[in-house]
Amino acid sequence: MKLDPNNSNMSTISSPEQGPVEYRMAGLVFYCFVFIIGVIVNLTALWVFALTTKKRNSVTVYMINVAVVDLTFILLLPFRMVYHHQDYWPFGDVFCRISAALTIFYPSMALWLFALISADRYMAIVQPKHVKELRNVPKAVVASVGVWLMTLGSTLPLLFSENDPDRISNFTTCVKMQDIIYMRHDNPVNFVRLIFYFLVPICIMIGCYVVIVDNLIHGRTSKLKPKVKQKSIRIIITLIIQVLVCFVPFHVCLVLRLVGNGVDGGFSTWAVFTTFLMNMSTVLDIILYYIVSKQFQDRVISVILYRNYLRSVRRKSRHTHTGSVRSMSNLTSAMI
Repeated sequence: MKLDPNNSNMSTISSPEQGPVEYRMAGLVFYCFVFIIGVIVNLTALWVFALTTKKRNSVTVYMINVAVVDLTFILLLPFRMVYHHQDYWPFGDVFCRISAALTIFYPSMALWLFALISADRYMAIVQPKHVKELRNVPKAVVASVGVWLMTLGSTLPLLFSENDPDRISNFTTCVKMQDIIYMRHDNPVNFVRLIFYFLVPICIMIGCYVVIVDNLIHGRTSKLKPKVKQKSIRIIITLIIQVLVCFVPFHVCLVLRLVGNGVDGGFSTWAVFTTFLMNMSTVLDIILYYIVSKQFQDRVISVILYRNYLRSVRRKSRHTHTGSVRSMSNLTSAMI
């Protein structure tokens, strides 16, 4: 479909690729929300974990990587927002291809980082004797760099794909979830990618969680501090929910569109919805940051929840006032 960029009524046109106007407007509002909240949350996380955390550990390294990946993906959203508003892609071939590559890169990278965090929790609970050997900053950095190189290496070829249906419209459209139908000729490569960047990290997570739960049930973690157990359990539950809600539906939809027998690659409500859920992960990471870092809680959440912050200040002042009164009373009684 070729649209005239000079058409003043372009924002009211409903293209078959983007679907009804209602879906476009819903997408615009949703991406605005994700962009604003996601930028604030992840920039704050970078500030806390990279700049203000004095004692870094393996989890801190993984949290920095999660924030960087989230921000990389979030910075794409303004282009998508303009597209939803105008129903026209004015940014050309390069940004269209970057959009497609990041849509595949982000979930792949996020799932592998979640797998590393799960393995870290496994070592903290099941192998506490070898924590210093297995859980340290240099090894966490090496693991993170390895995941970055591996994921980038498999995603970059998408930037140079020759079979791009958006060329027909001279890149006035850029609807990559619908364009997946044209990737079917490379299905062997696509399914290898799905196995390695979806099933493998999820299997690692499940394996770690099964062993962790077994150790907790049979009381093999009695030497661990209760706070360490609680923190690990909360991280595990958060990661499970995030994967099930944000990433599993997206990949199921991806598989269905790759194996579908039909030739229709047009608008799909299911594809739009699962893509929304995948984008939501960049905002839900705030729960992970909150659980992992006490500094994140103290410096961010207390400001957001201003009432609780004021209450804590009042309690401290009351405690100080009560303490000073008691001190004066004791001093007076001593003098008497």
